[in-house]
Amino acid sequence: MGKLATEMLKGTLEGIVLASLSARPAYGYEITARLRDQGFTDIVEGTIYALLVRVEQRGLVDVEKVPSEKGPPRKVYSLNGQGREYLEEFWRTWSFLAERLEQLREGSK
Repeated sequence: MGKLATEMLKGTLEGIVLASLSARPAYGYEITARLRDQGFTDIVEGTIYALLVRVEQRGLVDVEKVPSEKGPPRKVYSLNGQGREYLEEFWRTWSFLAERLEQLREGSK
C-alpha cells in the first residue's frame, strides 16, 4: 500500500473496525485477521489494539473477558448503542464525502 493510501486508511480505520464489530464481536487479533482477509493487508496488530483502547475509553464498545486456551483471557469487543450511533454517523459522513469526491472527479474529465 502506498503512502497516500496508508494516510487515508488512518483517517477511516476507526469506522472500519467498528463496522467489522457491527457484524459480530471479536478480539483484537480476530479483527486484524478479518480486515486482512478483506484486503487490508498492511494493517498491523498494534495499530488495531491501540485503536481498540481508544474506542473502549470513548464508550463505543463493550468488553468481555473470555478465557483463552493459551495465555490470559481475551478481551472480546462488541459494538454498543453509542458505537452504533457513531458508526451510523461515520457512514453518513463517508457517503457525503464519496459523493463530493465523485463529483469532483467527474468534473475534471
